[in-house]
Amino acid sequence: MLNQINIQDIVNIAKLAGEIIMQVYNEDFEVEYKDDNSPLTLADSMSNDVIVNGLSEFTYKFPILSEEGNEISYDLRKKWDYFWLIDPLDGTKEFIKKNDEFTVNIALIHKDTPVLGVVYAPALGTCYWAKKGEGAFKNGQKLPQKNNSCHKAYKIIASRSHMSKETKAFIDNLKIDKKIEVISIGSSLKICLVAEGEANIYPRLGPTMEWDTGAAHAIVNEVGKDLQTYKNGKYLKHRYNKQNLLNESFVVGDFS
Repeated sequence: MLNQINIQDIVNIAKLAGEIIMQVYNEDFEVEYKDDNSPLTLADSMSNDVIVNGLSEFTYKFPILSEEGNEISYDLRKKWDYFWLIDPLDGTKEFIKKNDEFTVNIALIHKDTPVLGVVYAPALGTCYWAKKGEGAFKNGQKLPQKNNSCHKAYKIIASRSHMSKETKAFIDNLKIDKKIEVISIGSSLKICLVAEGEANIYPRLGPTMEWDTGAAHAIVNEVGKDLQTYKNGKYLKHRYNKQNLLNESFVVGDFS
């Protein structure tokens, strides 16, 4: 089933969604708030429409699970073999702040595992993509682009908007011989920076949703790294399409 998909078709959809997002970004826009108090803009819904319409045109038909789509019951979802997992605008808070650190996330999940991912940052002109068995790329250049073992400092990615006390404690307790440098950035770009070798590790001991991580998880997997659930001091396989779509705490890095 996966071999039917030309990943550049998915890249093109993400870039088309990015064009719509930038139209809103470059104008004055209103901000609404959902029931969970997370922000929502016109760019979120317009990007969602572009992606859903684009994916629906393919001859292969997979269900779509989107942050901005309708809620789908677990009784129905648990029967899915393949499905699209999308976040039409990841990093809405960064979008509102106009700091350019937001992305379009499109992932293909097989049962509970990401097998394809596209992460596009339209304001930065940066696109990451990966398909299982075909490697990971940034703007056409194969990843990783840097060997992070050569860094003079041990580089840790942290969320710009969501640094939790648990994450801070995790960082403080790391036993590293090198000087520790903390890099803050928004959206799924954090995972992508680990994939390209710009950072060593990204601990996220705070709430995220499956659509926040699925696409970038596929990318980091293709460079021989992983995103793993971190629970009670142990690392476990990070699964998707759970009954509760809230991610448990996780760490992204080299677990080999």
